Amino acid sequence: MRPPPWLGPDTLGRDLALAAASLAGGLVLYGLDTQPQLSWAPNLPEPLFLLPLAAVCAAIGLRRVASRASLALGTAAVAADLLLGGSLATVLVYTQVLYDACVFGPGRTWRWLVRITVGLSVLATAVGVLLTGDWRGVGFAAPVVLAGVLPVVTGISVRQYRDQAAAERARAEQTARLVELDRRQAVGAERARMARELHDVIANHLSAVAIHATAALSVPGLDRRQVESALRVIRENSVQGLAEMRQMIGLLREPADGGAADATEEATRARLGEVNGLVERARAAGLTVRVRLRGEPRGLPVGVDLTAYRIVQESLTNALKHGGGEADLVVAYEPAGVTVTVENPVAAGRSPLTGAGAGLIGMRERTMLVNGVFSAGRADGRWRVRAELPTEGMPVNGWTATRRRDGGRS
Repeated sequence: MRPPPWLGPDTLGRDLALAAASLAGGLVLYGLDTQPQLSWAPNLPEPLFLLPLAAVCAAIGLRRVASRASLALGTAAVAADLLLGGSLATVLVYTQVLYDACVFGPGRTWRWLVRITVGLSVLATAVGVLLTGDWRGVGFAAPVVLAGVLPVVTGISVRQYRDQAAAERARAEQTARLVELDRRQAVGAERARMARELHDVIANHLSAVAIHATAALSVPGLDRRQVESALRVIRENSVQGLAEMRQMIGLLREPADGGAADATEEATRARLGEVNGLVERARAAGLTVRVRLRGEPRGLPVGVDLTAYRIVQESLTNALKHGGGEADLVVAYEPAGVTVTVENPVAAGRSPLTGAGAGLIGMRERTMLVNGVFSAGRADGRWRVRAELPTEGMPVNGWTATRRRDGGRS
């Protein structure tokens, strides 16, 4: 049977119940005529001993809400009781007051209690030896040890175990918060990655579709050949966008730790070596693209390969939307990396930054993920996008600094 809520752990109801139980036990001992314990005041009326007993029991009820007041009240009560001659009930209840002061009171309280109770024990030992003139006088310290030192030491031990348990709970809660933070960061990173992929897969093809659809609708008197050319570009970009979307959905549906996912990604991922397809689609959309290759083309790491391909794709799309109808693409294969540069004139009255800026952000993020260097801006009156992508396990920008010392930008 579960106790009522007011008797639950760490509640005032439990403290008051303990005080009432202590008072009941003290009254039983009082009824057994256990006072006084000392003989210096034998003629005092026994009901006087009930006053210190009631006070020390009240101190127990205050142990959690006012630990210092509880200790002060209990100490005053036991001192008054000893002046009356001493009663077993009051002294026994006072041991609970000392225990509670060590468990619930501030840290310096139990330190002072250790010093005081040990000091009283030593003093009682010295007085006993002096009075008896024999080593058996050590027994004078036994009541002080049992009623003072023992409850204090017990309370300190319980407090240490309690504090250790609280520290363990705090560490567990902190660990749980860190795990939750890591989970949220992982979810945020995955959302950003998916947003980049969706933008690269969908936005570029839809931009070409929108440009040609707008041209077909806004230019009057188009002949059948021009209309067919625009529709052909629209269809090719639509089909290519759908195909890449299916590939992306297929990758997302594969189990994260399965070999099939790796095989699918390897089979479907975009490669810088397939940049000619991007160039042909851009040319079909009406953009004049001049391509230059430097160095010997070679296989690239998966992340670098995909990053370079997406940067070229996004840059050519931006050149088509905001440029002057032409673009220069330079792909430089170097010993420690690959550099991709796309330049295009800016059409009169247009800003190369028109739009939400998601494309530039995505290119910069992709470059940072492979420890590369990305820059985009005006250069010599043209808009330039440049990405330096390392292919070796070197510190960030390490190979770039070497190249610049050897001859600057390509």
